[in-house]
Amino acid sequence: MSTTPGDRPYPIHVDGRLEGPLSRWLWVVKWLLIVPHVLVLIALWTVFWLLSLVALVAILITGHYPRAIFDFNVGVLRWSWRVGFYAYNALGTDRYPPFTLAAVPGYPAALDVEYPERLHRGLVLVKWLLAIPHLLILGILFGGGGWLSWKVGGEAWSWGGGGLVGLLVLIAGVLLAVTGAYPPPLFDAIIGLNRWGLRVAAYVALMTDSYPPFSIDLGGADPGTPVISGEPVVPSDAGAT
Repeated sequence: MSTTPGDRPYPIHVDGRLEGPLSRWLWVVKWLLIVPHVLVLIALWTVFWLLSLVALVAILITGHYPRAIFDFNVGVLRWSWRVGFYAYNALGTDRYPPFTLAAVPGYPAALDVEYPERLHRGLVLVKWLLAIPHLLILGILFGGGGWLSWKVGGEAWSWGGGGLVGLLVLIAGVLLAVTGAYPPPLFDAIIGLNRWGLRVAAYVALMTDSYPPFSIDLGGADPGTPVISGEPVVPSDAGAT
């Protein structure tokens, strides 16, 4: 389990539940089915980075991340993760992702970021620098630097830009076509790699001062997400569209 100082779970929670049975061939055309999402995500990610600059200034002055901006940016990460989970970052479900920034109870992909009551003012200026070791590794895992911006909504479109994650997801697609089954160990590894990338993305976007662990944390369930009746608890969210 990845923890922060004081043995608290890491404050970015990324969950994915493998659904079945999965279609043997639907994954071949998911690039076309997600076109509407990609078009929306292009605009959302543009706003995401502009608002992150506003948040940077606010943190420098007040030490607080404006809550409305925080909720919106978490929603963009959440939306991107659902689309990526459906499409070529995981192929974990055939259930079409909803068009919303809000948490969706029952959907097999979930993401949440704990709101920080206070952030270090000076640290916001160097987080990108501190994250360089992660960025170098994740550039290999996801292909180039596209993982951080999800290629402005397009990381779910392609096979991870040719990185390891894209290769593993392609293997999963081929196995689905041939056998009709998605090997759980392969799924667990793919989710763990995505979890690492999303933790670092949230850190670079100034959402936490907790340095991301160099940890994959295999499996669909995030070690820091509360669980009831065997399923992650999806928090309520005010950021609905």
